[in-house]
Amino acid sequence: MQTDPRGHRFAAALTSAVLAAVLITGSGLLLSLQALVFLVGAVAGPRRSPYVGLFQHLIAPRLAPPTTTEDERPLRFAQGGGAVFAVIGTLGFLTGVSWLGLLTAGFALAAAFLNAAFGYCPGCEIYPIVRRAQGRLGAGA
Repeated sequence: MQTDPRGHRFAAALTSAVLAAVLITGSGLLLSLQALVFLVGAVAGPRRSPYVGLFQHLIAPRLAPPTTTEDERPLRFAQGGGAVFAVIGTLGFLTGVSWLGLLTAGFALAAAFLNAAFGYCPGCEIYPIVRRAQGRLGAGA
């Protein structure tokens, strides 16, 4: 499936704001809510992410149609990676290991900010490497 990359950059901007708030407040609850957003994007697809939904309903109708689209599979992978970081961070906050929550939220913030500001998605760049590795491992087994 193809998707409008502008929606994902918008989502990355909102994610950056939420993760910055997590770092400022140390809120495990807020990080757990972000983990849910990541999980929806990974499982249901990035177009069903709540943040992309906001873009589609509030902003996209005011814009021209996209001139390019992106494959959603790398975005799903990236959302899954974000979910892993957010879940680990949430567990860190819940168990009193606040440094773990702050560290993982910081990594997730860095990735989200790169996407929002520069259109560079680290998870999307890792996706083809993982797929190639899976193909090689599967062929030799």
